[in-house]
Amino acid sequence: MIHEVVSRLPAESTQQAVGYPSLFLLVALGALVPVVPTGALVSSAAVVAFHQSSPFSLLFVFAVASAAAFLGDICLYWLGQRGVRSKNGSKWLRVISERAAPERLAQAQQKLDEHGAMVLVLSRLVPAGRIPVMLACLLGRVPMRRFARGDVPACLAWAATYQLIGILGGSLFPEPWQGVVAAVGLTLLISGAPAVWRRLRARFSH
Repeated sequence: MIHEVVSRLPAESTQQAVGYPSLFLLVALGALVPVVPTGALVSSAAVVAFHQSSPFSLLFVFAVASAAAFLGDICLYWLGQRGVRSKNGSKWLRVISERAAPERLAQAQQKLDEHGAMVLVLSRLVPAGRIPVMLACLLGRVPMRRFARGDVPACLAWAATYQLIGILGGSLFPEPWQGVVAAVGLTLLISGAPAVWRRLRARFSH
């Protein structure tokens, strides 16, 4: 059934005209509201691009994903800065704070003091690591310009990593839908493994 649906997909030009703007909007939204599985989106787009005839499809996916991630991060950081400067805080600062566990925030603040902007790069590659580091930057009053300089390589590394997962899925399977399923499964496994490990460790430590 999935094969039949995929075989009826529109032409490559139509897929690209719809797919790239959709990818940009979803990744940017996922950066603002960290519940959208943006890594899985990028990997899936990379699988589809891998099976297209255009030699620039993968390059476009990389450019769109990294630009959208950067724009979303900058918007979220700007909204967080407004909350830090306000006496009563803000909705967005509360959202960021609620998604950063106290122990992870403390680790992020320590690493930020020790390693500076390099922590931003690593935070985007570690599942659930972006928000604690962003909150540490906000509480440390890191200027927007400095945050942006560190976030550029972070977004590029993030987009490249999840695109490689998609390319791997696309190269292992002959049909695009098979590669998409494999890439989505792998990205969800990567993103969910740390949370499962923390719960198991907490359960056995008691």
